[in-house]
Amino acid sequence: MEAHVNGSLINEPQPELIGGPAMPPERHQAMPPQDLKKLSKGFPRESIRIRGVKSKASRRVLVVGSASALSLFAIYEMLQVFSVAAVTPLEYLVLLLFAINFCWIALAFSGGVAGVITLFARRFGKHDNSTAITLTDKVAVLMPTYNESPDRVFSAVETMAMRLVQYTRDTEEHKQFSWFILSDTTDPDIALAEEQAFWLLRKRVAGKAQVYYRRRRKNTARKSGNVADFCTRWAAHYESMLVLDADSLMQSHCILELARRMQADPDAGLIQTIPYLVSGTTVLARLQQFAARFYGPVIGTGLAWWVQKEGNFWGHNAIIRVKAFVECAGLPTLKGKPPFGGHILSHDFVEAALIRRAGWSVKIAADLPGSFEECPPSIIDMAIRDRRWCQGNLQHTRILPTKGLHWISRLHLVTGIMSYLSSPFWLMLILSGLLLALQAHYIRPEYFTDQFSLFPKWPVMDSERALRLFYITMGILFAPKIFGSLLLLTDKNYCRILGGRIRVMGSIVLEIIVSALIAPIMMFIHCGAVFSILSGKDSGWAPQRRDDGSLPWKDVLYRHRWHMVLGVLMTYFAYLDSWTLLAWLSPALLGLWIAVPLSMLTASQTFGKWVKSKKLLATPEEIEPPELILAAAEARKAYEHSLQQIWALPDLLKQPALMQLHMAIMDKLPTHIPGGQIEALDAIARVKVQEAQSQNSLLSVLDNKERSYVLGNPLLLEVMQRLPKEHSDDDVISIC
Repeated sequence: MEAHVNGSLINEPQPELIGGPAMPPERHQAMPPQDLKKLSKGFPRESIRIRGVKSKASRRVLVVGSASALSLFAIYEMLQVFSVAAVTPLEYLVLLLFAINFCWIALAFSGGVAGVITLFARRFGKHDNSTAITLTDKVAVLMPTYNESPDRVFSAVETMAMRLVQYTRDTEEHKQFSWFILSDTTDPDIALAEEQAFWLLRKRVAGKAQVYYRRRRKNTARKSGNVADFCTRWAAHYESMLVLDADSLMQSHCILELARRMQADPDAGLIQTIPYLVSGTTVLARLQQFAARFYGPVIGTGLAWWVQKEGNFWGHNAIIRVKAFVECAGLPTLKGKPPFGGHILSHDFVEAALIRRAGWSVKIAADLPGSFEECPPSIIDMAIRDRRWCQGNLQHTRILPTKGLHWISRLHLVTGIMSYLSSPFWLMLILSGLLLALQAHYIRPEYFTDQFSLFPKWPVMDSERALRLFYITMGILFAPKIFGSLLLLTDKNYCRILGGRIRVMGSIVLEIIVSALIAPIMMFIHCGAVFSILSGKDSGWAPQRRDDGSLPWKDVLYRHRWHMVLGVLMTYFAYLDSWTLLAWLSPALLGLWIAVPLSMLTASQTFGKWVKSKKLLATPEEIEPPELILAAAEARKAYEHSLQQIWALPDLLKQPALMQLHMAIMDKLPTHIPGGQIEALDAIARVKVQEAQSQNSLLSVLDNKERSYVLGNPLLLEVMQRLPKEHSDDDVISIC
């Protein structure tokens, strides 16, 4: 029995897939949803190590204490700015908004100080980041995917798996790893392309690595539900699981070291790496890469230094102990409808908090390189991603009261919430300051009020103190960039790789300028997202573009129309006060004025290639790419070539070999509906198939969702196979 695909032969006379079943035997275990109002029995658990799961309080005192002291000083200074005369209600509002925003940046500043000191100390000292044990734990490496390009996903898994085989050739520790592509894909064409890519993957690894594939029939609870489905059905075979994302890459030493650290520490529940961003082609992607590579470690290392065993989880590129995750991190469904109810979108922060609540440690491996991911290519793609993240983070307002959470875990949740609420607060602060200036300019003082006073109520400010406080605030706001720049410019090796200090300084200046132009646009985007969520709109779940971020100029104009309008309005109101105020606000307004060309230029691959040719915004991983990235790019070409013509549902129906292969790969969930519950999609698809007179007539009336459902149902596929291919003009599909 033979099937022709891309001119090659697939000889599959038996229904078994190359290399065995698509998934290992199931081993069921429960993953109960956690009660947010009370701790489960036996939690928090007793630690195994003598020292227990404890962190040093002195580090929290230094970072949080210094941030608090700095905030109190700044708030006092702002109060003194207004206290030259009687403080007006509008000034009190400005003071409140300033206090909220300053406390937010002060904590990042204090953590950044800890980070830069730690990184300088690590540079001039000796630091061994390896664990000298032999891995004996079984590890599942999970690659969840949702309507992603199969060539990207499967080539990445192949590259990481095969390089790990080479890296551990002497110890054979690669045999402890199993690789899983966990698909939630809903597009039937992509689903079949994934099956074709999986067949190719199995063929290319030739049994040297254990690779598996499963596509869920129904993607309940999105990524968290995808991982939970794996945990309840297969994770009992493994001690830990390394969770990746569809754009993740990890070097072998990083994968192996994470697994060894998890095995060496019986109290560790989760270990999170700090990924570097790679493979960006547009200016915006390169901008994010540069910032994450040189400024990100300052924040990440500082955070790891002071939170210690109360770290956080960012959803991927982290290893998790299966026992801790299954017993302690089952997510409840929040009461009510989205956006605040339903399944938890930003599940990672919550899972980390629940694991720590149960007595396991959650660490950030800031010293471990070799973890990579990609980033959005355009402002519009960032906006789409941030809309979903914003909804998930604002859901955390309902998680904050959870009983038993560590106060650092609550602080992580607040940090996630403030990462989006800070934009409305900054906007309100700017508008309040603008109103204050207009009030002083246009509204005359009221000398004679109802209450007796020797002096009029006039908004007077200490301008010298205000200017000094402005410089302090800007210094604290830009401190992570300053610290990262110092680290970079004092590193001779990096400066040499990146083309010299002059070129590096050019990259720093370019990053600061473009980031400053984009910042007000992102502020309004986040404000719009917050308003949309508060008005009750759900974000949905759209796949992310990862390569080309370009769009037609009409679409870009439509997306940024309100940003330009708001920029013009703010310009007008600043002009009503004075040219001086307009000059002060112009750095924030310029990005809004040029939002459309800025968005198009930063999303252009052509302009991105030009910037790359000048070695601007370059990173060491771009100038001297790790072998892993080069190997993944080369492997991807092979998958792209193989997937030029993908299998389709008609091919399965007319070629028994392909149908056998599809049946072998298909998820082996039972076909009956538990409790007799039938959803609309199930009912419609079943009726269309059962009432069809021919394959052609059926294919013409099935939409994408129905095709996707049919592809996962062997009984319906068998019915379709028995239908004649052609149909007469009188054939109709009746739906009862």
